[in-house]
Amino acid sequence: MINTNKITFITSAADIHGFVESDLPQVVFAGKSNVGKSSVINSLANQKNLARVGKTPGKTIHVNYFDAEGKELWVDLPGYGYAKVSFEEKKRWARLIEGYFAREQNIALGVLIVDARHEPGELDQNMLEYFRETGTPVAIVANKCDKLKKSELDEARTRVATTLGVGEESVLLYSAEKRMGRDELFRLICTFEKNK
Repeated sequence: MINTNKITFITSAADIHGFVESDLPQVVFAGKSNVGKSSVINSLANQKNLARVGKTPGKTIHVNYFDAEGKELWVDLPGYGYAKVSFEEKKRWARLIEGYFAREQNIALGVLIVDARHEPGELDQNMLEYFRETGTPVAIVANKCDKLKKSELDEARTRVATTLGVGEESVLLYSAEKRMGRDELFRLICTFEKNK
């Protein structure tokens, strides 16, 4: 089991030349720029400021690497789909993501984070396809469940699963704010660390 106190930031890669070369299994976090991806990472690590959280979306503009006690690398991909950035910046983010998946990587698990309140969009489906093309298992994390009523949670899970074409068992209801689903996702991540 990973000691969350020993998860540390390694580096940010602004282009493909900055990618970390490692044989360690990688847990890769991806999602739109407004789904609370950094907050999910911080909740998993039991640290407030491990991944940078901004007041506005689009703060993760590089590929960020974290060392999980020398057992895994956690990789935070740039958030996608933020409208208030230039076309050139969006292209740069896309090149970074494409470049990451084009390389030989020891990806143990993909964590695709979506907003539980909304139907996943085309960009989410594209990201899921990136993971599928590598043969990587994917956990779909439906974040921001604290914004929903309890009576709406099952419907949210079904909506996410149906839109992405996955089984409902693949969708984890999550709230970084309330730590709902945190232990379940952390155990899943540690399972892949053990199996690699």
